[in-house]
Amino acid sequence: MTLKHIILFVFIITLCSVNAQKSTADSEPKVGLVLSGGGAKGFAHIGVLKVIDSLGIKVDYIAGTSMGAIIGSLYATGYTGKQLEVIFKEQDFDVLINDEFSRASKSFYERENAQKYAVNLPFDNFDITLPSALSRGQNVYNLLYHLMLPVNDIHDFSKLPIPFFCIATNIETGESLLMEEGRLAEVVSASGALPSLFQPVEIDDAILIDGGVTNNFPVEELRAKGMDVIIGVDVQDDLKDRESLKSAPEILLQINNFRTINAMKSKVELTDIYIKPDITDYTVISFDEGNDIIKHGEVAAREQLAKLHEVKVKQPNFTKPKGVEILDSLRITNISLKGNERYTRAFMIGKLKLKDDEKIGYADLKQGINNLIATNNFDTFRYYLEPTDKESEFKLIGNINESETTTFLRLAIHYDRLYKSALLANLTKKKLLLNNDIASLDVILGDNPRYNFDYFIDKGFYISLGIKSRFNKFNKNVNPRLAIEEGSPLLTGLNKIDAKISDFTNQVYLQTIFRKDFALRLGVEHKRLKITSETIIDEEEESRSVFENTDYLSVYGNLKFDNYDNFYFPKNGFYFNGTFHLYLDASGFNKDFMNFSIAKADIGYAFSFSDKLALKTEANGGFKIGDISTNSLGFAMGGYGYNFINNFYSFYGYDYLTLTGDSFVKSTLTLDYEIYKKHHIIFAANFANIGDGLFESGNFFTAPNHSGYALGYSLETFLGPLEGKYTYSPETGASSWLFNLGYWF
Repeated sequence: MTLKHIILFVFIITLCSVNAQKSTADSEPKVGLVLSGGGAKGFAHIGVLKVIDSLGIKVDYIAGTSMGAIIGSLYATGYTGKQLEVIFKEQDFDVLINDEFSRASKSFYERENAQKYAVNLPFDNFDITLPSALSRGQNVYNLLYHLMLPVNDIHDFSKLPIPFFCIATNIETGESLLMEEGRLAEVVSASGALPSLFQPVEIDDAILIDGGVTNNFPVEELRAKGMDVIIGVDVQDDLKDRESLKSAPEILLQINNFRTINAMKSKVELTDIYIKPDITDYTVISFDEGNDIIKHGEVAAREQLAKLHEVKVKQPNFTKPKGVEILDSLRITNISLKGNERYTRAFMIGKLKLKDDEKIGYADLKQGINNLIATNNFDTFRYYLEPTDKESEFKLIGNINESETTTFLRLAIHYDRLYKSALLANLTKKKLLLNNDIASLDVILGDNPRYNFDYFIDKGFYISLGIKSRFNKFNKNVNPRLAIEEGSPLLTGLNKIDAKISDFTNQVYLQTIFRKDFALRLGVEHKRLKITSETIIDEEEESRSVFENTDYLSVYGNLKFDNYDNFYFPKNGFYFNGTFHLYLDASGFNKDFMNFSIAKADIGYAFSFSDKLALKTEANGGFKIGDISTNSLGFAMGGYGYNFINNFYSFYGYDYLTLTGDSFVKSTLTLDYEIYKKHHIIFAANFANIGDGLFESGNFFTAPNHSGYALGYSLETFLGPLEGKYTYSPETGASSWLFNLGYWF
């Protein structure tokens, strides 16, 4: 055989092989997958995908609505069913759906004011309105955009690793829209924007909501893509009987289901493999039962194994993908912001905490975005990362939609043993005088009327300006040394006096943020302090005695760091608050005033042994320098609370303000066991030395003179903590119960 014949033979064999492969490929059916909406019930889709992956079935096109669009788009991006299971198990859906942002996302001003209001309502033009939805969907968008970064530059969804489309609804026209182009995370967010839960998504001047309103199972549209075999997964609710319809939401959901369930009668016939998981025991918000719902999806898919195997047999050359790697760090080379009219670029960058050409973890990017959204100045922040020529390098483009709501009415109630019962009404106004400012007024009515006023011009990393004014008062049996000078004959045989204490304080300060997390304040303070008592009567005036009625003027500095994950029940984080006051002048009752200074510091650290058990450790200390005659601004301890004024501190085992001195050291250990979500068993122990001249004498190093213990139960409610604690001190042998309800203010 000549060389010419050999070459001809090889060519014929190769041509036959290619034709054979082409013939096999042409004979493989095009497989489409359609996933319905259904809220948390959509977790069943993940179970089905795990079975499809285990069989090695190639999916050629995916269609989805709402939760089906979310899971379907991620599968189209390249994630496997097992990867999706891990991703969704890691999510805290309360945080994700409710747009909760960590305390670290809020400015120091916002942290101080965020956790004391139970109700927050828009109040523009003195009309109380309701928000358009419970959530802006920002956390959902952040998650989806991160997960979809591997296909970030694909705007034609037919070019995704698996071609994909989803359904959304135009809220103005009622039109059902087939979405197959655009920015994937944004489009999918629109398809899943369940009315009243998520606010509508604006894309190309169209206002879009959940596609399930008009087409919850787009099987006809998928068939039109040339699919030969369609696998349909239906997680929609069935119609309920009269016994199950006992609330308004259930009735409204039933009405909405009339159309979709009737439409499914014809849609089921268009599927070749119809999978209907048994998830009747779950609701659209059963996100905490995701593991069980996924298992039901697997069970339902395995009931169709015979039909699924028939599909796999016709796909002999397909091997399942390995999945997608999630980007964990990137470099931002440039930041471009659009849509900010009232808020300056400096304000925006200060909140984002980003710098050009800086390599950061993706978690830091999301944290910066949350910092911006947590100001509540913006309805949405849709960001995009445009890749550069270098790997993991991007330009950040932010499209901002500023909120039109600038006034809020906030309400809260509270009870504790010091201030007794109280009702709080707050009016907050943003952009009162300047674009970056915020003004807040608390009016507190009850047994002890009070008020708090704050005005803050937020410049982020630059110099910010703040003004604070407050009036506090309460009536309590206290240690007489807090009001009466040492050596006075009035102290003889007197353990407690019934004191009425009022405090009127005004501050003006400058603040700057450095190293991203520290707040430094420098300011001046005016304080009018008044203490009277009916325990001791002035015989000449035939009235109660006045022990203090003085105006004090001081300058102060304050350094603060706070990244506790929760103000009341921290499971991790660190806290530091150090303050130095130099009192320069006094007028009024204190005729013999001499300059003095007060320094104090509070340090806390919280960490978790497990997801249930956490320990918070605290250390506090302070001392006075100079004039020792002004006892009313000294240190006092006792009782339990978060809203103490001046230099008053909590101390379990002793009543309010019963331990006094011009210096003190204190430590507290708090063990928090969350027996069930938002239900806490608390055990605490505190130890202290307090007196005059502790640091000069070295007595602060000695064994503690005072100790106290507490055991109690705390429940997180929408009004704030509901707490009951039994306290005991071995030094006095006294015990008592402490109760409080609501956020502290």
